[in-house]
Amino acid sequence: MAPSFPDIWVWIQNLPPPSQWQTNTKSICICSSSTSSQPSLELSISKSQIHPYSLSFKIIANYSLIVSLWTSIPLNFTVNYGVLHEQITISKLLTNIIKDILNYTPIKRSNSFLKLPEPNSIPYLKDIVNFLFLALTFIVSIYEAPQDIRCDAIDTLKDQFACPWARETSKKLMRLMGSNAEEQWMRSMNLAITNWLMELRTMNNVLKAPSPMYSSAVSGLGLWKVQLYSPVIVMEIEKCNSNNGQEDEKLGFSLNYHQLEGVIQLNNHVTVREKWIDVLVSIDNVRCDVVRLVNETLMRERGAGIDEKHFPSRISLQLTPTDQTNILSVSVSRSSENPSREIGVERSIEGSFEPPNPHIGISVSAGETVTTNLKPWKFEQSVNGNSGTFNWFLHDSINGREVFSSKPSKFALLKPKAWFKNRYSSAYRPFTRQGGVIFAGDEYGESVLWKFGKGAMGKTMEWEAKGWIWLTYWPNKYKTFYTETRRLEFRDVLRLTLA
Repeated sequence: MAPSFPDIWVWIQNLPPPSQWQTNTKSICICSSSTSSQPSLELSISKSQIHPYSLSFKIIANYSLIVSLWTSIPLNFTVNYGVLHEQITISKLLTNIIKDILNYTPIKRSNSFLKLPEPNSIPYLKDIVNFLFLALTFIVSIYEAPQDIRCDAIDTLKDQFACPWARETSKKLMRLMGSNAEEQWMRSMNLAITNWLMELRTMNNVLKAPSPMYSSAVSGLGLWKVQLYSPVIVMEIEKCNSNNGQEDEKLGFSLNYHQLEGVIQLNNHVTVREKWIDVLVSIDNVRCDVVRLVNETLMRERGAGIDEKHFPSRISLQLTPTDQTNILSVSVSRSSENPSREIGVERSIEGSFEPPNPHIGISVSAGETVTTNLKPWKFEQSVNGNSGTFNWFLHDSINGREVFSSKPSKFALLKPKAWFKNRYSSAYRPFTRQGGVIFAGDEYGESVLWKFGKGAMGKTMEWEAKGWIWLTYWPNKYKTFYTETRRLEFRDVLRLTLA
């Protein structure tokens, strides 16, 4: 556990039964102030004055007059037993904290899908409880803490929220909650981070987010899966046609209040040959979406509209075995592109004769038409050392240039029928209607094959999955010449037993 955030679980377990308390409240400091003049944040447990066997948890700012930032639902306790003795009490507390965090997003969804396992079946229950209180304190500090202590509290908590312990525990929590709750959790947390960073920008204070990206990896049953989330506001700007970034406040709101959501699923298959071992990894699904963090009403009122957002322009994935001792060779399944061109030549000769003119006027015109079939997304494979790489590039269908590394001319930005205009509703759009992309095995079922020597038999091998996602903004319906491209890098570890 990170040293600056207290072990809440141990503190609760060491409390005497509430029936033996000399006072109605027990408290612990969870975020101390950097100066003695500022109040600290505390977690308190208070017995109800009305119901003798009921208590509630609170996060408070310890001013001379207590300011409550968060209060739990009433929780029952058993006489002569600890605060969290009953399994049902622990379950209610965990569910209460999670739902309150999920409710901080204005895009409301039903929480009926949130079903946690029984607490006694969670082997890392202590870590889950501690992390939930840390996450709750962080998000409550952003939204509820008074102005004079908010920045100090967030600055204290952000490093704890991004430390290795917290990142690993968050992955365990996501597996418990399930994918639907995970999506809403990440949108709530990344909206809070976006709000915080936007506030810092108004004060000309630049500070990186505590957890600029969340990713998790799952290995098993012939499938590798990497899931990742990142608020757009923390992605690195690679290209921008303005020295000051988004000078248009409405456009800046629209572009910043989104998050990138990505899923990479790969199939793996191990075949044991007589003298070597084949490991075949193929594409199952690569999905990339740019999702709003606020509702449509707010986006229309404060932003440039729901149609102004980044779109994926390039995705790159590199797979590398970390132990390369027994690798014999690496092969890819697709050749380099060799596109064909259909060329049609049309010639015409026109002649005219006018008697008053002593010269015969003959005009000749020849025309040549070149037609190239170009898909908006181009796929390439490559091998670097023992790494296999998959690359998807989006191209401008008018001039064929790569989108992520170029920008349209001002004339192109004014053309109403350019491909990037109405890009989420056109029949020829290179994205889904929601603005994302999906590369599935039906068209991109390409693979990389590693041959290992027999010395690798029975070993559990690790592959590093390293990748980059580029998001580009070109104006859609909004009148602006602003364009930019942002980049996110991710890295995770996948495992496979060669047997």
